[in-house]
Amino acid sequence: MARETTEMCRSDDVGVVRDLLTKVGDKWTMLLVVTLARTPSKRARFSELQRMLEPISQRVLTTTLRDLERDGFVSREVFAEVPPRVEYELTPLGIDMLEPIERVVEWMRANWPSIEASRARFDARGAMPPR
Repeated sequence: MARETTEMCRSDDVGVVRDLLTKVGDKWTMLLVVTLARTPSKRARFSELQRMLEPISQRVLTTTLRDLERDGFVSREVFAEVPPRVEYELTPLGIDMLEPIERVVEWMRANWPSIEASRARFDARGAMPPR
């Protein structure tokens, strides 16, 4: 698997890899996908998502949902009501993305003590002020 990844990152498709990693690696995309996955039917209204992802701004949530819809991870349904109701739902592709997200979370849990120790050593050197 690691060889496949490094080979893909060296191929002509590096732009595709960079585009996808930029998108899923941003601050809100994975959190939004996981939040939708935790809702009944993997579906939620905009206001529910905003509440669950506080302090996300309306603009950032709208942009992230639009990007996820454009890429096929989320579907959007508008109901003809007053006021209009809009619901977002994970598509099969979005549900499929949960598996690699789970692997990243497992890796993070397994390696978090090492990361914290490394940060402590780095900070003790005074090389960079803590955030």
